[in-house]
Parts: sequence; C-alpha cells; structure tokens
Amino acid sequence: MNSAPRNPLAGTVYETETLRGVRCVRLSVLTDETTSPERQREADDIVAAALNINFGEGDQLREAVDLDVSASKTSPFDRPALGGWLSRPDEFDALVWWRFDRAIRSMADMHELAKWAREHRKVLVFAEGIGGGRLVFDFRNPMDPMGELMMMMFAFSAQVEAQSISDRVTGAMAAIRKMALRWRGSRPPYGYMPAPMPEEHGGIGWTLVPDAEAVKVIERVVRELLEGKTVSAVAVGLNADQIPSPRDHWAVMKGRKKGGKPGGQTALTKDAFNWNANVLSRMLRNPTLLGWKMHKGNPVRDAEGNPIMSAETPLMTREEFDRIGALLDSRSINNGDRKDTDALLLRVIHCDACGARMYLNKQESRQRPTYKCNPYSRGAVCGWSANIRGDWADEYVTAEFLRRVGSVQTTHVVEIPGYDPEPELRATLREFEEHQEQKGRQKSRHAARAWQERADALDARIADLETREKREPQRVVTPTGRTIRDEWEATDTAGRRALLVEAGVRLNVRRGTRGGWRKLDTSRVDFIMSGALDPAAEALAGEVSALESVARGDEPPRARACAWSSLRRSRSLPANPSRCEPP
Repeated sequence: MNSAPRNPLAGTVYETETLRGVRCVRLSVLTDETTSPERQREADDIVAAALNINFGEGDQLREAVDLDVSASKTSPFDRPALGGWLSRPDEFDALVWWRFDRAIRSMADMHELAKWAREHRKVLVFAEGIGGGRLVFDFRNPMDPMGELMMMMFAFSAQVEAQSISDRVTGAMAAIRKMALRWRGSRPPYGYMPAPMPEEHGGIGWTLVPDAEAVKVIERVVRELLEGKTVSAVAVGLNADQIPSPRDHWAVMKGRKKGGKPGGQTALTKDAFNWNANVLSRMLRNPTLLGWKMHKGNPVRDAEGNPIMSAETPLMTREEFDRIGALLDSRSINNGDRKDTDALLLRVIHCDACGARMYLNKQESRQRPTYKCNPYSRGAVCGWSANIRGDWADEYVTAEFLRRVGSVQTTHVVEIPGYDPEPELRATLREFEEHQEQKGRQKSRHAARAWQERADALDARIADLETREKREPQRVVTPTGRTIRDEWEATDTAGRRALLVEAGVRLNVRRGTRGGWRKLDTSRVDFIMSGALDPAAEALAGEVSALESVARGDEPPRARACAWSSLRRSRSLPANPSRCEPP
C-alpha cells in the first residue's frame, strides 16, 4: 500500500501545471536555531517539489526572508520582504511556509491573508500544519468557501497555541525572577555574562558572573571620573580607543556584527553604537551593578523585602555605588570644564556690579582680547558693566595665586567610602508609596494577597534600613613632594583653570577709570580665594609675616629664636644658632 501523501491538486486541471511560488521565511530572533532559515528553506523545498511549485533560481529566485520580525506584532502585509511580494500578486501563484506560526499568529491576520488570497486567486501552502500534516489552501476557485473556512479554523488553533505559549513563558519568567542567582536569559546587564549555575547552588539553569572585559571598562570609567574627568570626556576616550559600547559588546560576544537600528528608528541603521554621557550615566546608576535583579525599573524583592541577587559576585559594593551616584549628581549641573577655550579665567572672573561671569571676547578688530560683562546676552541689565584686558587679568591672577599658595605642598587623596543607608531607604520608600497607590484595587483574593505580601516585604526592608548606622567615609592624604607652582608649570590652560576653580579663586572686576589703558589699575580688582587652599594660604602668610618680623628685629631675642625655629621646621629654612625651649 502506497503511504506517500496525496497531491491535493490531483484530479484538477492544475495537477501538471508548474506554479510560480514564493518561499517564505520568518524569524522573530536571529539566533533561534530550532527555526533557522535553512530548516525552513529545506521544508519549503520538499513540499514545493511534491506540489510542482517552482521558486526560480539565481537572480530570478522568489523568496521572502523576514528576520527579527514578530508575527504577533507585524501582519504579513507590513513585513519588509513578504509585504513587498503581496503588493505584486501578478508575479507568483503560491506562497509556501514551513508552519502556520511562520505566517500568522492571530485570526485577524489570517482573515486578511485569506481574503487577499481569494481576491487574487492564490494558493497558500504550509509544509507542516496543525498536527504535523501538510496543508494546502487553494483559493483559485472563488466559488469554493471551504478553503477559507478551514483556514480560519486552523488560525484559531494557532492563536490559542500562541497565547498558551505566551502565558507559559510569562509564568516561567515570573517564577525565575524570584529565584536567587537564577538568570532568565537574554542580554545581561553590562559587566556580567551568563554562566551555568554552580553545583553548590543547585546546578540548574544559568546565573550571572562578572565579564572580565567589561569589568575593565567599568573600572576605567570609575577611575577617570574620580580623577576629575567629565562623563562626556570619558565617553570620548572610550570611543577614541574603539571600545565597544554595551550593545555592541554583547553583539561581539555573540559573534554578530556591531551596530543596527536604534530604537524606534526603523529607517536608520548604524555601523556601531558609540558611548555617550547618557549611556554611561544609565550604566553607572543601574542597581544591577550591585548584583540586584531588576524588573520594570524596580528591584525584585524576597518576602523580607531584600533585593534578590542575580549574581553571587556583584561588581560594586553599596558604598561604591552610592559614591559614584553622588559624584554624578554633583556634576549634573555645570558638569565640567570646557576644553574648547583658552580663557584662563572662565568661571573665575566676574563683574563686580552684577556678579555675573565675564567671558573672553575675541574680535578681529581688537589687538588684544578682553574679558567683558555682557548682560544683554543673558537678557539682563547691568548698570556698570566692566571689561578688562585679558592678558592683564590672566597675569594678575597667576601672580597673585602663586604668591599665596605657590609653595604649598600638594597631596594625593584616597577616599575610603563609607556607608549611608539613606539613598536606598529613600528609593525603597518611593517604591512603597507607589505600591500603596494600588491599595484596594484588587478584585480577587489572590491578587489582594499578592499585593499585601509585597507591601509587607517593602515595609520590612524599610524597617531594616532604618536600623542601620551611617558610616562616615575616610580620607587618606599622602604628600606628593610637589608644590602648587610645580603643578601649575607642568599643566596646560585647562589644567591651570581647574586649579583656580578648585581653590575657589574669584576675581571681581569694576569698571575702569580714565587713563586706565596703560596698565592694570589693581584698585579695580578684588582677588578672593575661598576653597580648600585658603587655610594653607593664611598659614603661609602668617609664616611670612613672622619671618619678616624676625628679619626686622621687632621681637625679643627669645621670641625671635622661637619664631625662627618654628619656621625652620615648617619651611626647611637654615638652622639658627639660637635655641628656643618651651617655657
């Protein structure tokens, strides 16, 4: 007995006719190996040979390949490749898919496809239908409604199957989220990579471990930020060194090409995704660096309200994470110094009348640039707008700054982070308040119980955080053996400007007087220093004053000896034969 499948076109005038077919291939995910394009093509070719359908070859090949296209979200008419063929129905007779789910996922889409096939008298073929058998729907006879009826029935089955699969996946993902150290799959947060679950934790599924290459990048970013670089400057350096951004890093790890389509811009394709300030800020503020599982922007918590860990070895401690967050917050406004200007006194020089900053004005008609107060650019009014020659102001500030603190020894400061439960406490409290807004909206007992469990967990976490004590950070200061003058002479304009800003230097300028064009009238400027170097400058000034008194002989011999001994110890002056003992 012959068990070969029967040709559904047997007995018709089309039995011996060769049909022009289009081989249809669709994937939701490029790496889905079980439904690879090659497997779909093979199934399509087998059924096409049995039904006398030809796909053409070479430049005449008729094929619709849609990769990274979801059947649940995109109808056949809106798919890039298949939609093009459907708009040219005169060029083919049949459409061939591997299975139903490669074509549609809803009854509405199948209804539209069947309506189109009946209108244009096409044949729709599925190599493996519901239950595994071959399905052929011949719409070339518009008077036969059975094809459309059967197709709608199978479409209903496909939609129910798709919904069941979605529900099972959603339930499984929700369960995995509650499992400590268990990773659900997909692209991990930057800095981590999937690895098999260790035997000591059950050995089932996957977990996250530090990604050595990404960790090096994160360490570099943090180090450069702590050294004073802006977030934008760090991003520029990463791009210059051709270090892949988080999205490209994952693509390289999976053996794919870098770049792609930015979110929401289907018409634009990039060769690579660059680092920028937003990417870095999002990465450094993401609690996944603490090893926490996140869902819809919030930590996933256990019954006691503690964040559930997705990695046994987090990339940062809470102290380090909060320190970086505070650093980013401090630079969120006016975040950094400009490198595109040679104005030494930017952010330092101000108009005494209105208090606004003055900016270096370079005009071709002027031989020397000047710092000017320009209130009109701010939409303001200044009754006594000041201006001053740029070289005069630069030279005056340089001389005054180095006179006051040039000989002060510089130090290297290492910050040992403390611990403050307040940031996490505030974040958890906000999460609790958002959850409280849903109180009483639950219609079922199960939903109400789930709501209450989460409320109790958040409350428990808040209570735990309230009991934790704040631990202050520590500073380890080590002398460098260099002075402020050494640092000044060794750096460029931007570096010198940074020294002035860090020291809290401010130069207030008043409007000049008649005849003040020959040299700087120092009576119209006020040099102020209020930063960390100000106490050192005062101490140095006191030492100089004491030394001058000793030189003038204004003090009794014993007092002079004491003063000289003190100065010698602090400033490495030559020894004095007079000795001074404490009284």
